[in-house]
Amino acid sequence: MKKFLKILAVLIFLLVVAVAALLGYVVKFKPNIPVEEVKIEYTPERIERGKYLANNVAQCIDCHSTRDWSKFSGPPIPGTEGKGGEAFDEKIGFPGKYYAANITPAHLKDWSDGELFRAITAGVSKDGRPLFPIMPYPFFGKMDKEDVYSIIAYIRSLPSIENQPPASQSNFPMNIIIHVIPSKPEFSTKPSTSDKVAYGKYLANAASCIECHTQANKGQIIEDLAYSGGRYFPLPGGTVASANITPDKETGIGAWDENTFIERFKMFDKNTHSNYNDAVKETEFNSIMPWQKYAGMSREDLGAIFAYLKTVKPISNKVPKNAYVK
Repeated sequence: MKKFLKILAVLIFLLVVAVAALLGYVVKFKPNIPVEEVKIEYTPERIERGKYLANNVAQCIDCHSTRDWSKFSGPPIPGTEGKGGEAFDEKIGFPGKYYAANITPAHLKDWSDGELFRAITAGVSKDGRPLFPIMPYPFFGKMDKEDVYSIIAYIRSLPSIENQPPASQSNFPMNIIIHVIPSKPEFSTKPSTSDKVAYGKYLANAASCIECHTQANKGQIIEDLAYSGGRYFPLPGGTVASANITPDKETGIGAWDENTFIERFKMFDKNTHSNYNDAVKETEFNSIMPWQKYAGMSREDLGAIFAYLKTVKPISNKVPKNAYVK
């Protein structure tokens, strides 16, 4: 019996050593994604395309600015575009404290185009640190390289703002898991706008629609429930639930036509709805959805997203409207 216990103790010791060695390897050597040699020409056309994508589709500026939560959907405060500092922490369900980085030239001046390209599409910072996927690099890594180049060209053109957000930190065990999340991108070619469904699918990916509009288990979206809503987000004033945007006729957007879908966004466009009042009291329903930014998308692009959503699997899921007010 003593001999058996000694053997068992040795095996447990060896297992602990092996696990510790494996974890040490993961933390030290992962992620191992090299920097691609990239040199981008910052043409006016590319900067303009990047401005549109970063502000109205991919929502780079929405996350990397200071948001005004006294207004509906927390629009960025003018003059803070790209300065970073927005916190995503345990209070809103994250496994650590994550801060949006400063993406103005004040911070990125020492980054090469390749290093920035890797961060956006693979989730690895300049110094090799893994980025938590609140930065939606798994989606950006499926975009057309040319569109990513345009986003880079645009953020290079932003006014420099000196701001150093706190360093992001993951809690255990995410501080280990995060090292294996980044992966090599799998780029696509942007479909022709004439192929409305394919182009809409491309835009929906760039906008990461599935991420917020799908329930998740331990941070991983449940693919079988894609776009059916019901993911909850704590906000000042209450917890909000994302809408069902599958073509289910009773609980989704199956009874909507294209114009209804487009106008649902355009009603938040101050350029066309000058009487829109975005003031929100602290105890009133708010939305994590950046409606005012998405309202800047073209009608054609919004129509393409609608065309794509009409092709996804309809799922019956009645999501509560508005918020669960505290």
